[in-house]
Amino acid sequence: MPSPGPSAKFPPKSSGGGVAFSAADHAFMAAALRLAERGLTTTSPNPRVGCVLVKDGAVVGQGWHERAGLPHAEPLALQAAGAAARGATAYVTLEPCSHHGRTPPCADALIAAGVVRVVAAMADPNPLVAGQGFDKLRRAGVETACGLLENEARELNIGFVSRMTRGRPWVRLKAAASLDGKTALNNGVSQWITGPEARRDGHRWRARACAILTGIGTVRDDDPQLTVREVETTRQPLRVVVDSKLETPLTARLLQGGNVLVAGAVDDRVRIAALGAAGAEVFVQPNAGGKVDLAALMAELARRGINEVHAEAGCKLNGSLLREGLVDELLLYLAPCLIGDDAQGLFNLAALTSLADRRHLAIRDLRQIGGDIRVLARLG
Repeated sequence: MPSPGPSAKFPPKSSGGGVAFSAADHAFMAAALRLAERGLTTTSPNPRVGCVLVKDGAVVGQGWHERAGLPHAEPLALQAAGAAARGATAYVTLEPCSHHGRTPPCADALIAAGVVRVVAAMADPNPLVAGQGFDKLRRAGVETACGLLENEARELNIGFVSRMTRGRPWVRLKAAASLDGKTALNNGVSQWITGPEARRDGHRWRARACAILTGIGTVRDDDPQLTVREVETTRQPLRVVVDSKLETPLTARLLQGGNVLVAGAVDDRVRIAALGAAGAEVFVQPNAGGKVDLAALMAELARRGINEVHAEAGCKLNGSLLREGLVDELLLYLAPCLIGDDAQGLFNLAALTSLADRRHLAIRDLRQIGGDIRVLARLG
């Protein structure tokens, strides 16, 4: 995420309440966003939040939320500032919470510490907060402003926003393909199309996700672990297998270590018990066609606090996710090679008769990773 330095210049921006943000405001909020990003792989199901306390133009305290159950960014910044927090401005990447959860309300802590101004990047989409933090601060006489670097803050917490506003996680579909759009040979061989740098980069995206999703076809063909290995991480995402008939082999590597959810469409008590004994939880929800109800699965993942889903599947499940409108973002790694028409494609989608029916994408990022090209695109 690009972040401005302390000397960066910005035009004033209104907070919506008639207040213009200065260049210093932008620089301090950028610093808060950089702090929040430190929790990229750890805060789930909570949002990633950073806070910087400033008094007389100097930083007197800062903090960032690391994981659920630990102090939020604001109390950590207040602790670092001590008595210097009185009369300070708090730059925080998300509206301070106003409710009692695992930790006390941050709005109360800011008020008690004597902070006189709170600048937030964005309002909290959590219905338990949703403006109440700002209201509590204003009633206590604290000046508030919101909307500074809001787009950057929203991108940092795109999964949390999705879960709170749509009731489902943000789904990022990752695939590696040749330049002619092929992901595997007809015999199923796919390792490795892309180079080691691209694979390592893919693991970075795995690490930030709350769940990694695949299908039974990939489990049978590749026997993947679906873990983060190429980069350091303090937690492993939930592993989810879409397996309508509950055919996941009990010897599958992804069952090792638990933290696995198998989504099926048949209430086969024998198989459910066997998978349970092997370390997996089973979620059964069929659709009208006897397959896994993918929309219901996403709602269930949201209920479990899953903010971001990283899908690494074959062309059939990829196509199903796209057809049902459940993919938000594509993460494609394209290798400089050609495999041929008979190889397996990226998505199992119906043939079009008119180009007017094609799906439009918005390219968000395009860069070279090792010898491969990485495309980050969103569906319109």
